[in-house]
Amino acid sequence: MGSTSYDKKIINLRFNQDKSCFMCCMENGLRIYHVEPLVEKVHYDEQSIGGVGFSEMVYRTNLFAIVSGGSRPKYADNSALIYDDSKKKTVLEFTFTQPVLSVRCRRDRLVAVLKNRIHIFSFPTNPQKLFTIETRNNPLGLCELSPGRLNLLVFPGSKMGSLQLMNLDTTEATVSSSPATINAHQGELGCIAINQTGSLVATASDKGTLIRVFDTTKKTLLNELRRGSDPATVYCINFSLDSDFLCCSSDKGTIHIFALKDSHLNRRSTFSKIGFLGTYVESQWALANFTVPPECACICAFTSNSSVIAVCMDGTFHKYVFNMDGQCSRLSYDVFLEVCGDDEF
Repeated sequence: MGSTSYDKKIINLRFNQDKSCFMCCMENGLRIYHVEPLVEKVHYDEQSIGGVGFSEMVYRTNLFAIVSGGSRPKYADNSALIYDDSKKKTVLEFTFTQPVLSVRCRRDRLVAVLKNRIHIFSFPTNPQKLFTIETRNNPLGLCELSPGRLNLLVFPGSKMGSLQLMNLDTTEATVSSSPATINAHQGELGCIAINQTGSLVATASDKGTLIRVFDTTKKTLLNELRRGSDPATVYCINFSLDSDFLCCSSDKGTIHIFALKDSHLNRRSTFSKIGFLGTYVESQWALANFTVPPECACICAFTSNSSVIAVCMDGTFHKYVFNMDGQCSRLSYDVFLEVCGDDEF
């Protein structure tokens, strides 16, 4: 995991909803960074918060959720705590019968993901459970909540490789609406992402060779993107803010950038016309890519329509710019654990 010492071991990384900040969950606390410029904004040590396994910001407000983790947790792993950074204390606590695998937040909802169920709460004013969804075994805690106007929740469906879509605005606790399902892959889902408006969703299976992009309204396949031909663990998929591009990271150490709107910019596979891909649509290979330390988990996101950042578990921060010819060049490199904070947000 690179040169970080044990007491600073990073457990998890995650962006906030508009990708302007990222959370760094560690054995000895939590740090939150602003992306541009790269600045540490929040710093909680082990004494105040313990080891943190997962965190979710509520946009760029003073609220964030944490689930304890690592070898030195301060709280039980079956609780999701809401911290108020302005008050420097916990203001809400949600406790369950099983460990919390992930948490997703909107300004009006909190979603807690357990191994085989998802709980949806009103939040943060008058927090109460609205309903619970039973799911197939979901050990990765896969679930995404659209940050935009469409209040869409996506998570693994009951059938292997399927994705379930649920509009939280039209769902009431007493009404069982039939949720929409997309059959995305043959194998188990390995990673899912939703765009800002909730109109597009992207999926990768645990095989990690293909990323498929679907229209959430029509439930149709729009793009099939080939990350590579060797199996890989896909860590992160993200859309650009306007959904013109998509990026993904995997344990191969390569960040792939695909064009969605102008998909002709993507490279096409030379063997696509041979036909041994079966009934798949023609695979598109990345428009551009760059490499980060191999076999080091990282998350990636767009800061503009021509720049992508990668935040890695070894504490490194990479920013690259790319052009429509597929050329990539490094703009900046930092060790974010050594970046100091400031008081202005």
